[in-house]
Amino acid sequence: MHHDTTEHGGDADASATMFAATQPSTLDESPTSPQRLSVEFTGSGSEYFRIWLVNLLLSIVTLSLYRPFAKARRLAYFHGNTLVGGQPLGFHGNPWKMLRGYLLMLAFGAVYFTSGRFSPMAAGAAIVCGALLWPALWRASLQFRLANTSWRGVRFSFGGSLGDAYVAMLPAFLPWLGFLAFGLLMPRPDADGAAPVAPPPGLMALLGASFVAAAVLFPLSLAWVKRYQHGHYHYAGEQTRLDVGTGRFYIFALKILGVSLLALAVAGAVFATLMTVTLASHTRGSAMPPWFMPVMILGSLSMYAIYFALVMPFAQSRLQNLVWGHTRSQALRCHSQLKLWPMGTLTLKNLLLVIVTLGLYWPFAAVAMARLRLSAISVELDGDLSQWRASAAGGQNDATGDAAGDFFGIDMGL
Repeated sequence: MHHDTTEHGGDADASATMFAATQPSTLDESPTSPQRLSVEFTGSGSEYFRIWLVNLLLSIVTLSLYRPFAKARRLAYFHGNTLVGGQPLGFHGNPWKMLRGYLLMLAFGAVYFTSGRFSPMAAGAAIVCGALLWPALWRASLQFRLANTSWRGVRFSFGGSLGDAYVAMLPAFLPWLGFLAFGLLMPRPDADGAAPVAPPPGLMALLGASFVAAAVLFPLSLAWVKRYQHGHYHYAGEQTRLDVGTGRFYIFALKILGVSLLALAVAGAVFATLMTVTLASHTRGSAMPPWFMPVMILGSLSMYAIYFALVMPFAQSRLQNLVWGHTRSQALRCHSQLKLWPMGTLTLKNLLLVIVTLGLYWPFAAVAMARLRLSAISVELDGDLSQWRASAAGGQNDATGDAAGDFFGIDMGL
């Protein structure tokens, strides 16, 4: 569904918007019992289509340099149409500062591809430098995004430390050290046209161990990353935390594996049935029937459709419910009840319509998905809400995150 790179963000786009979308109203005074606020998304596909089309054309004309400005317009539209208690969010990011972050990422990519032409060692050094800087850039991106998001005139902020960012990324980095070592130590032919050199058994063992480590550490990495993100959101004196154990992420990963195997089995059965029916009508020595290629294409598309309609919605809905269903602070408890069936059917519908319209349906798909995912979130509040207004008036939430975010000026869609 992400066919236009100017118009989609990563998981932190959703995290920043969803956190902003689950903040309490300061209009009510000291309720005697907990109250629940819902989230509403009021954007329309036709409105967003015009924004998306202009952003796409200008990004093409400027050779992608308009991307940060396109992203600022997109975020302003989606924030402005996300209502909490009837009041919209606000996005205040300066696209010129976002351009700095985008140019920085382009420079990293240029250095990597250029160095790779000279020697594998140079490419490896570029990867190592990028990996060493990535947690710092990730943290700066989170600071920038939250510091430029507001509700009722009060800015959010992100208070995670730089050291904690590196710790959170550690499980993800460890397996890639093995992959990097394999790439650097892989034997290469001495002359052009020489036969490929088989890697020694020890190197193959390193590669296998790296794949195993990546699979085993993936749930741990996801848990640490989400705990870092959801444990440092600030608003009006409140700081969130993620009250879920690492074991739940391993259970989540095992469920994804099971659903993936099920989807693979179903898709394989569909493809095998189509092929069997087609070949049964074919006579040995004669040409393939004219419907052979359409059947092949239909079988391949069915495999992709089953994956996008089952595996992806299952992973996304369960992860949203797991993370946002356990995000807490002293005065609020977030809830998420995103159902698999509505998300699966919407994902499949969006995929088919995006393909049929050659991508023109993407803005409508993005709006429909945002409406579904945000409407599944609610927040339960208790305590004296007048203290929220007092904290906001005291300006306690706009120092660290705002200053650091504006200093780095980085937004990479993380």
